[in-house]
Amino acid sequence: MSSISITIVDDSKMSRKAVMRALPPELHDNVYEATNGVEALEKFHEGKADVMFLDLTMPIMDGFEVLSELKKQAARNFVFVISADIQPTSQQKVMELGAVSFLKKPLDASMLKELLHKVGII
Repeated sequence: MSSISITIVDDSKMSRKAVMRALPPELHDNVYEATNGVEALEKFHEGKADVMFLDLTMPIMDGFEVLSELKKQAARNFVFVISADIQPTSQQKVMELGAVSFLKKPLDASMLKELLHKVGII
């Protein structure tokens, strides 16, 4: 489990910290942060994003663009979108772009842990 790298992508430091608090402590050693989509893709290319928690609304490059890039590259990582944008069209679009799940803000820590367990991360 410790070999799994996680990148939390959100322009809000408070939101990144909320995701970190929701993660099991044994995963904390391999957690990285990004404040926009460009940084997220850099972490992906550095091999630091087996799992990505991705906000949709960010400066420079948004979450939709990140998902599109990952899809073009046939990325084999788990992307969980965490967003306040709960429009059905947004949810459908992120799933079509390859997200594993869509979680709404504020984050429900127990739901996150259940999803991580369901996909075999914990």
